[in-house]
Amino acid sequence: MDFLRPASWEEALAAKAEHPTAVPIAGGTDVMVEINFDHRRPEYLLDLNRVGELSEWEVGEENVRLGASVPYTRIMEDLRGELPGLALASHTVASPQIRNRGGVGGNLGTASPAGDAHPALLAAGAEVEAESVRGTRLIPIDAFYTGVKRNALAPDELIRAVHIKKADGPQQYSKVGTRNAMVIAVCAFGLALHPSTRTVRTGIGSAAPTPVRAKAAEEFLNAALDEGGFWDNGKIITPSVAKQFADLCSAACNPIDDVRGTASYRRHAVGIMARRTLTWTWESYRGTAAHTEGVA
Repeated sequence: MDFLRPASWEEALAAKAEHPTAVPIAGGTDVMVEINFDHRRPEYLLDLNRVGELSEWEVGEENVRLGASVPYTRIMEDLRGELPGLALASHTVASPQIRNRGGVGGNLGTASPAGDAHPALLAAGAEVEAESVRGTRLIPIDAFYTGVKRNALAPDELIRAVHIKKADGPQQYSKVGTRNAMVIAVCAFGLALHPSTRTVRTGIGSAAPTPVRAKAAEEFLNAALDEGGFWDNGKIITPSVAKQFADLCSAACNPIDDVRGTASYRRHAVGIMARRTLTWTWESYRGTAAHTEGVA
């Protein structure tokens, strides 16, 4: 196994173009586990740790441009206001040591359905900035996951950053695991309210071959909130609406039985998390002045 160690982003792109099979490594929290267990033996490892810009972020007017290697710890401590859902997801990642090393770019590159960041990225409506010597493109998060541990990157592309919309409403994240730390998700659920567009987005992890959104549940809830005037009147969401939303979220799952949990348990747990996160986010929304802006 050869070790490539570029000193700049341009050198990294050139190395990836010359060696398309090279596996990028930054935090190493996913790649090294696979290598240590002999699950993969790449011909080349592409070390990105000397590319400092990957660990930087920019907060713009509407979006946060998050470098691929920004550690989860920094997201938790410095971007909680702008990216609350992702900050909550970051709290559930493994241990403090791994949160200090791992970043969202690694989660996206591995594209495991159990990756902790995926539900929050789906709920927030992120875009992945991919680059090669041929140029740069933005990949919508909905189009990024193409199969089990497969993504939409071309062989010569690297993830440079993730563009995430700044929260314009409450966001939540829930995860079920077999213990409280250092655990792969049995299933996970993210939810974000977007009052500016009067829409709700979801994200489900570890309950399908890829991270997915519960689109039918979103459409149902968007219609129910609109028809009932909930965005303006700030009323409590009725139990029947919450239950239907939860049932549709469960139906969006396509899980398997494995050592961490059964398929039926995952469907049930996703429904419970959907109902709870909807309750939490809506109560938070009702507690703000946002819902009174459209009231005469």
